[in-house]
Amino acid sequence: MIEERYQLVMERISQIPGENTAAEKFRPYFRKTAEFILLLDRLKENIDSGAYRKLSLEDLEQWNQKLYEDILPEHYETSYANPAYAQEKLGEEYGQILSFLYTELRGGIVWVFEQHTEYLDILYELFVEIYNCFEDEGSPDEGELKKIIYWYASDYCDVFVADRVLEQIDPSERFAVDIIENSDLSDYRYLYYFGEYISENEIRTAKHLMSLPEEKIQKMADVYTEGYRIGFVNTGKDLSKKSTVNIRYVLGFERVIKAAIENFAKMGLRPIIYRAAVSGLTKRGTAKVGYCGGNPNKQYDYDHRNDQGLFLNKRFTERKLEVIKTVYERHKDLAAGLAGPAVMETFGEKPFSPEPKEEAISLTEKQEEQQLLFDSRSGQLTNQYIKGEERSFTIIAYPVPEIGEKYEEIFDEVVKINTLDAKLYTKVQQTIIDALDQGEYVRVIGGNGNRTNMKVQLFPLKDPEKETIFENCVADVNIPVGEVFTSPLLEGTEGTLHVSRVYLNELQYQDLEFTFADGMITGYRCGNFENEEEGKNYIRDNILHKHPSLPLGEFAIGTNTTAYAAAKKYKIEDKLPILIAEKMGPHFAVGDTCYSWSEDIKVYNPNGKEIVARDNSLSVKRKEDVSKAYFHCHTDITIPYEELEKIAVVTGDGREIVILEQGKFVLPGTEILNEPLKNTNK
Repeated sequence: MIEERYQLVMERISQIPGENTAAEKFRPYFRKTAEFILLLDRLKENIDSGAYRKLSLEDLEQWNQKLYEDILPEHYETSYANPAYAQEKLGEEYGQILSFLYTELRGGIVWVFEQHTEYLDILYELFVEIYNCFEDEGSPDEGELKKIIYWYASDYCDVFVADRVLEQIDPSERFAVDIIENSDLSDYRYLYYFGEYISENEIRTAKHLMSLPEEKIQKMADVYTEGYRIGFVNTGKDLSKKSTVNIRYVLGFERVIKAAIENFAKMGLRPIIYRAAVSGLTKRGTAKVGYCGGNPNKQYDYDHRNDQGLFLNKRFTERKLEVIKTVYERHKDLAAGLAGPAVMETFGEKPFSPEPKEEAISLTEKQEEQQLLFDSRSGQLTNQYIKGEERSFTIIAYPVPEIGEKYEEIFDEVVKINTLDAKLYTKVQQTIIDALDQGEYVRVIGGNGNRTNMKVQLFPLKDPEKETIFENCVADVNIPVGEVFTSPLLEGTEGTLHVSRVYLNELQYQDLEFTFADGMITGYRCGNFENEEEGKNYIRDNILHKHPSLPLGEFAIGTNTTAYAAAKKYKIEDKLPILIAEKMGPHFAVGDTCYSWSEDIKVYNPNGKEIVARDNSLSVKRKEDVSKAYFHCHTDITIPYEELEKIAVVTGDGREIVILEQGKFVLPGTEILNEPLKNTNK
């Protein structure tokens, strides 16, 4: 039946390029979109027959170019995927709808590779239904078109959303795993088997890994998987109860991932490797959760981050939550077996600052409330079936070739950073913690133009002999080594947090500033745009995630001066991911604490002291109403050493113990951390 539907809808679509039944201004849109679908049909024939994997490297490159060329920056200005162009050519009442449709149909690329013919049927039938509304040179009612889009989203929620949940917990979904395990990884043609956009970054990464000896690949895999295992050990969680691990990475690292799969197998864990979402029904903003290839155009992602605004309402939210709960309930054993994500990030791309477009779909105030409600309730569902107190994670990051001419050298330096001596850092960081544990609050003062002036209120210790405020973080869940962190008290935490430039979740922020009172954000701004309101909206969408305010969920002091020195040496400070950048100075996280969903699990430092600062006055509300306890986001913002005047802890009797001054560690016992800084540019 699925194949019969496909043949029928393709027969109809094949006629559209030659028809002139739509009004003249709409014909180019429907012709181009139909031709794109016909291109996918030819691709499907090649893949279904097995011919695609026999193609030459040159032919595979040509296919990849054809599939993605329309949204590449050099073509995007005249693409119907660009809502500004679509509105200009198709009219204000139709531009957003038809740009959404074109973008949704582009998801068909990956469904062809995964041979999900049912998904193609649904997408193509939606296209024909919309086209029918424009036949006989009609000008359809905008509301009628939106109704069609709404029922597409609602009716097929139990297909797209249900399958999305299942692929996140079911190890029998092996599309990516089979490519990794069964391909010749010395022939980088395999990169084109995934269906993702393949840029120079993925090709050169794969080539570089091909050049490395097996022992180095194994070392990279061991650091990654051992950090994951130690994360369970350090938090007292039983890994033996788990059966699967979710591996998230960017294409090009398959040699390391293959070795990691073998390591995880020795722990009794099967891999789950699912693709980053491509449908408006399952995407969340610009986030890429899952494996992905190169990003053909970040502006394209940004323009379509709120596409669900066409159909998001209370009824759809309830429908989506019902589907998620049903899938989890039917597969509760699979969900319970998931140990959590093991993430391999990349960094080094040119920093991106988006162009806001009024033509792009935006969420109304009511829709934003629905989105926040959905995030809260879906988070609760996830925690019900994949319990926070039983799961863990790990994250590690490597550079991509776009980082610069010295890519290979920088790559080797990052491998070194990711494998630093944890024992040395454990000892030095404990010295810092011993000082911090004496404090009532910490004062962080910026310098060299940095306007930071923060007072961070610390959790009071009842038994300093057995308890501690800060966690001594070495290379387990957050690789590399190098930070001590805490969940500060909200009450009494206040001041200004400022950083001249930072790169968060692939977006660049300039002159970023927050103000706090009683631990909550009371104001924010940035210098990305001439219009200050656009800057506020940028922060609200991408850091506050549409919440009116967020708490200060974490305060930390990074100690990885080796990473800092490398960043200065290669001039890549603005390209480092927060995973490494947070280890290169003090950082403040807005959102949930590091212990969210696991606050009741006792955790200990290597010296045996229990870390008692796991809650704040908001997270503790989980005991009465969990919907008021969590914000489902956590964004770290780091102040680099050179922008620091002083970090000092102030004791109850008014004594000040200085930890850093003028960008250098001055606390006795921490001087060794200054060694890598001696050769950095001042």
